[in-house]
Amino acid sequence: MRRNQLFLLIGVCLWSAVQGAVPAQLEAAEQPSHLQRAAVFLKAADYRQAVEACQAAVRETPSARTYVFLTYVYHALDGYLEHLATTDQWVRVEQLYLNLATGRSEDLIDPPDVLARIAKEVIQQAVQRQSDVTAAMAARLDEVLVRQFWKEQDAWRRARPTDWWSGAPAEWHWDRP
Repeated sequence: MRRNQLFLLIGVCLWSAVQGAVPAQLEAAEQPSHLQRAAVFLKAADYRQAVEACQAAVRETPSARTYVFLTYVYHALDGYLEHLATTDQWVRVEQLYLNLATGRSEDLIDPPDVLARIAKEVIQQAVQRQSDVTAAMAARLDEVLVRQFWKEQDAWRRARPTDWWSGAPAEWHWDRP
């Protein structure tokens, strides 16, 4: 009996020591930032998630930089949509619309239906309005930084005319907060 209690006590002590050795900050550091997640969503063409991740970054750390990134995701969405339309990929336009319009399990049984060409116009108008708003907010916070970001974005678009919307310029460092 005494021997079992001793083993139990040693086990509890070891468990406590191991729990204390792994700091909570280490676990938190392993989680990607909102902008890191947004970059992955951008590559996957999951624009709803990319917008939501950038919006979360703006809420948590509002800055000209986070507003510019959110604006860029809107621009990337608009560019991707225009690419799909000009290459006559209307099924993908419908898929993009569904990606933006759905996200809840109830949407699986009651999906929103819309014609692809109408979806393109609806999405582009909304995205262009939102990007104008967030770009203005970013400029109010740091106009010099915003001008630099847009110069880099322009060079990025020119260097990658057929897929610029699937990522962002490397010098923007989406990997840091």
